[in-house]
Amino acid sequence: MLRNYLKITVRTLWKNKLFSGLNVVGLGIGMAAVWLMVLYVVDELSYDRFHAKADRIVRVVQHAQWSGGNLNLAVTSAPYAPALQADYPDVEKTVRFHPEGGGTITFKDKKMDVPNIFFTDPTVFDVFTFPFLYGDPATSLSKPQSIVLTKSVAESLFGDAGKAVGNVVEFSNHFPNTVTGVVEDVPANSHLQFRALRSLPDKYTSGWQNFELYTYLLLREGSDYRTLEAKLPGFFQKYIRKEMGEVDYRMELQPLTSIHLHSHLNYETSPNGNVATVSIFSVVAGLILVIACINYVNLYTARSLKRTREVGVRKAVGSHRLQLIGQFLTESMLMAWLAGLVSIGLITTALPYFNQLADKKLSVGGVSDLLVAATLFSVLIGALSGLYPALVLSNFRPVAALKGLVSNQLGGITLKQSLVVFQFVATIALIACSGVVYRQMNFVQHKGLGFNKEQVLTFHIDNEAVRQRVDALKERLVQNPLIESASAASNPIGNNNIGGSGMFIEQNGVIPTHTQIIQRFAVDEDYLKTLQIKLLQGRTFAGSSKSEQEKSVLINETLTKEMGWNDPIGKRIVYYTDAANHTAEARVVGVVADFHTYSLQHKIEPLVLQLPQPADKDNLYVRIQPAKTAEALAYIRSVYRTFDPAATLDFHFLDDNFSQQYKAEQKQGQVLLTFTMLAVLIACMGLFGLAAFAAEQRTKEIGVRKVLGASVSSIVLLLSRDLLKLVVIALVVATPIAWYAMNRWLQDFAYKVDLEWWVFTAAGLLAVGIALLTVSFQSVRAALTNPVTSLRSE
Repeated sequence: MLRNYLKITVRTLWKNKLFSGLNVVGLGIGMAAVWLMVLYVVDELSYDRFHAKADRIVRVVQHAQWSGGNLNLAVTSAPYAPALQADYPDVEKTVRFHPEGGGTITFKDKKMDVPNIFFTDPTVFDVFTFPFLYGDPATSLSKPQSIVLTKSVAESLFGDAGKAVGNVVEFSNHFPNTVTGVVEDVPANSHLQFRALRSLPDKYTSGWQNFELYTYLLLREGSDYRTLEAKLPGFFQKYIRKEMGEVDYRMELQPLTSIHLHSHLNYETSPNGNVATVSIFSVVAGLILVIACINYVNLYTARSLKRTREVGVRKAVGSHRLQLIGQFLTESMLMAWLAGLVSIGLITTALPYFNQLADKKLSVGGVSDLLVAATLFSVLIGALSGLYPALVLSNFRPVAALKGLVSNQLGGITLKQSLVVFQFVATIALIACSGVVYRQMNFVQHKGLGFNKEQVLTFHIDNEAVRQRVDALKERLVQNPLIESASAASNPIGNNNIGGSGMFIEQNGVIPTHTQIIQRFAVDEDYLKTLQIKLLQGRTFAGSSKSEQEKSVLINETLTKEMGWNDPIGKRIVYYTDAANHTAEARVVGVVADFHTYSLQHKIEPLVLQLPQPADKDNLYVRIQPAKTAEALAYIRSVYRTFDPAATLDFHFLDDNFSQQYKAEQKQGQVLLTFTMLAVLIACMGLFGLAAFAAEQRTKEIGVRKVLGASVSSIVLLLSRDLLKLVVIALVVATPIAWYAMNRWLQDFAYKVDLEWWVFTAAGLLAVGIALLTVSFQSVRAALTNPVTSLRSE
């Protein structure tokens, strides 16, 4: 019986090559899209689950709100961890990570820049699972000036990772570290990405408001993080309230496995994913598969009109309904299996490009696993897609089928129209969403940032001796006309890591008893000139004397407005100078125009600019002449090597710094655009098939109309009108759906484009245009057919 089913199926598919091809290719594209997205989603959901104790690890983060400001930080200060472990029995162990451990590592004649290095506590390997290749995890970071390398770094420095342990490497400030271990490279699905770990100084601490560390807790077996979190308001009252005053403060415990998709705070260790994006991509992939399945149902049901007499004959000679269902399901599943083979070819070809597009390292496993999965998936899709046509076809009454009087039994007109509308609702919504994403990405790339980011590069000064001589370095650089200006600062802007500090800010002539969290940024006297930032009131820094350094500050417009100052010049700001909570008082000497230190996902915050200590002059900004980039970079390298002959400089342009912060959104937009194009392609294939079938069914009518004088345009309109009506209905339904989705997506940006009506109209017109081209091709072809041929078609 099965052999007979297969024989008839092959004959039927071969006889209807166009419709079979459309179904196989369309379904194959849909299945490939779903496979790719499943790989993406599974990878996103797998983050940090490789740690053996992942279910007991939480990260401590903090939120606060007050009149005129707020903070939402992934970082805490050094005293948090020991205090939490001492006060709460639920906490078994703690680990802190300080991100400022990177630099240039030297071993004998080998030197390499390794930026992603954390200082951390010796308990790190008791809490997290980073497999050791060499060394003892229990003692590897128990002594000061110890370092554990990842395998790739160890191989780069020593050739053989097994030779690393016991050797001494040196950082650029001549600070020796003994290699005590080598671990496997950190998996890509970890939110903690490092290339080495260094031991924190013994009993390391700092002020409560010096937020610079990531704090993780390992909870005891059976403890619930929610129960512990409910007790944490007492922690604020005991330790932090006296520092921050009356603010709405909340500590949050984030389960380790939720950080990647659910945490979007300031100072994240690395760019995180977004659960909303995962959901959106899952829905998009599902829609593409549904669109492909709709194509199958529509085309199969439409083609069934050609098989009514076949069904009638089969029933007349004794075929049971179950046998007919079996025949049609066999056809469906064979077609789906062929589509599965097409999807394997597409996945194999597209996966490298998809990895590049999504910034992933996904794989599909071995060939045998792929074939088994494709077969199972195809059988399932084929059974589900073919069930409705099989039930309809097998239900024809023999007499009516033999007479060809079953078109009304297909019940399919309303269903078919509904399915076509659904296809184009999804397609139009995807086109509109892609348009909004493109506009937003274009907006953030070109919006004014309050300074001139073009032709400004930054690089880190690793050598502390060079930091002490930055003024001489700047003077040498600007002697060349290739260099317009140079400045030193404590951080490069655009990386979302400037930081904040608690400051006492004068209110109504009085210094308050509680601090406000303010962005604090150390820049030298040439910073405004180098970045071309406007000075609105007062003066800039007058030199870099110790008195100016301690007693003069610049502030931005936002801070002036939040404090309600009409005349900010001379206002007092008191700040902490060390971990022992000693303070100093400075006065506002100038107000600068607001400028973005962070990407446009973040609002401009109140900002205080101070002159840096010599040790903090570790980032140099250089504005170079346009169109002379290569010459300028070569000159900067040559000058810098007169100060540090062994240095290797890693240049970053400011516009690239900011662009990197939108990398995730840009990748999402590119993936969405790609899947939108697939959805449009599959929907048009279905529309093409339906138009071809409609033209075939009305061949004799077209011939009669042409004999009676009908024009080509009138026949095209006749054949296109009904399908285009459905696309217009889809536009009306899709617009509010797309508007809602994009309104939610734009909430992640503090600065965003408006949702203009024309974007959705353009998406609809584009869909109508594509549909018109698709339908018209078949319609014109039918209209141009010789009427003699049309009238002889039966």
